[in-house]
Amino acid sequence: MAQKGVQLDRAKFCCSICLDLLKDPVATPCGHSYCMNCIKSFWDEEDEKKIHSCPQCRQTFTPRPVLLKNTMLADLVEELKKTGLQAAPADHCYAGPEDVACDFCTGRKLKALKSCLVCLVSYCEKHLQPHYDVAPLKKHKLVEPSKKLQENICSRHDEVMKMFCRTDQQSICYLCSVDEHKGHDTVSAAAERTERQRELEVSRQNIQQRIQDRQKDVKVLQQEVEAINGSADKAVEDSEKIFTELIRLMEKRRSDVKRQLRSQQDTEVSRVKELQEKLEQEITELKRKDAELKQLSHTEDHNQFLHNYPSLSALSESTDSSSINIRPLRYFEDVTAAVSEVRDKLQDVLTETWTNILETVTDVDVLLSDSEPKTRADFLKYSCELTLDPNTANTQLLLSKGNRKATVMKEQQSYSRHPDRFTTCLQVLSRESLTGRCYWEVEWRGTGVNVAVAYKNISRAGSWTECGFGFNDKSWALHYQNNSYNFWFNKVQTPVSGPRSSRLGVYLDHSAGILSFYSISETMTLLHRVQTTFTQPLCAGLGFSWSSGDSAEFCKVK
Repeated sequence: MAQKGVQLDRAKFCCSICLDLLKDPVATPCGHSYCMNCIKSFWDEEDEKKIHSCPQCRQTFTPRPVLLKNTMLADLVEELKKTGLQAAPADHCYAGPEDVACDFCTGRKLKALKSCLVCLVSYCEKHLQPHYDVAPLKKHKLVEPSKKLQENICSRHDEVMKMFCRTDQQSICYLCSVDEHKGHDTVSAAAERTERQRELEVSRQNIQQRIQDRQKDVKVLQQEVEAINGSADKAVEDSEKIFTELIRLMEKRRSDVKRQLRSQQDTEVSRVKELQEKLEQEITELKRKDAELKQLSHTEDHNQFLHNYPSLSALSESTDSSSINIRPLRYFEDVTAAVSEVRDKLQDVLTETWTNILETVTDVDVLLSDSEPKTRADFLKYSCELTLDPNTANTQLLLSKGNRKATVMKEQQSYSRHPDRFTTCLQVLSRESLTGRCYWEVEWRGTGVNVAVAYKNISRAGSWTECGFGFNDKSWALHYQNNSYNFWFNKVQTPVSGPRSSRLGVYLDHSAGILSFYSISETMTLLHRVQTTFTQPLCAGLGFSWSSGDSAEFCKVK
């Protein structure tokens, strides 16, 4: 607290111009003290006006006062300096190259706190104080520090530009308004600011609304990302389970075949070895019998030979050689062939199903798409079957072919009254609402046709501009009349070039705001493309001139 008190006392000995401790202090007749050089420099700038004033209280003096050094005040300042305390402000208070400097500071200038639009001068905190204390100065307009104050001065008349010329769209002074801008639409700068401020607020509201809309879109996209990720993760998990089950099934079948092969191998080998042992026993017996016969055959005594011959045992029944059915050396090769056949069939199935799987994966249609369809086959992926709503058909139109075709008739049709019916224009809307991606084709006959999309709340009665397709802001239409195409929206006509065709294709991407019309023959030719924002679901529409017999039909496309 003691140090703060010293600081407060020291402030009383600071020059209000340089904000440093007084150097060679002098006092003006009004009683305020300044550095000798500071007040002299200040009055030197005022010499041309012949009137000199106090920088603090703005009191004027004529003639210029003679200044004498205040010896007592100088001694007090010297005593303060001996304490080692400095009254200079911190460096961050001084104006840098990018800052607005105080116009009143001499020497090293401080940062400006405010700029005055009346004085056209920028002030630091100390020099700004009179604008808070002196009654006339309180009325001045203070703004944030600005380096562009001189831009408010008319270069021709050296006056503050308080007027605005709406004719030339520039700020002017009062003299300009009665001189080179005479007769122009001029208002005060404040009035123009009020008008522009109102427009600015409207723009800000629009921007804020768009921000809200885009934030909603971002939220929808985030939800879409989460949905895509969730669906993909589940598909991967389910696919992994299915393929694991298939692999497990194949492993089981492989194990079964291996087990069956080994079992049959053991059975066949056992059977062969059993027969082999039987044959080997027979060979042993035959060899023994042969030895006995050989020994008897070598007996020299006839009587002994004849005596022993009947005692020889009879041969056992020989193994039937026909029971040993040696097949060609194939054995289990048939099994290998059978497994190979299964493999080939499985490969064919996997190849076919793999193609289908890949097509299914690439056909996944999420909210965003890299590009529009390129070929007619691509467009047909989004084809939709449309029917005409009888409640909207003008009474001169006959609906047929399951309400897919409309024909202009001379006589009125016996339709019941309905608020949705077109009463002025020969038009009809589809029963179905269109959102997302849709594609349809229209086959027409006669002198012309209007192929359109429209909001459901389009007017059904009144003038052509109220309910005619393309003549209001609720419908978009491609007209073919007099051997030429024209696109209409909100009464604005756009000529369209392209090959004449009795079949027209329409592609709609509602969320992307894309509407395209195509001429369909052996090739598919783009006639016109619209990029806009659709705020409501749409209906497809057909319109006609008053030529009897003209017709148009929503085609069944494949």
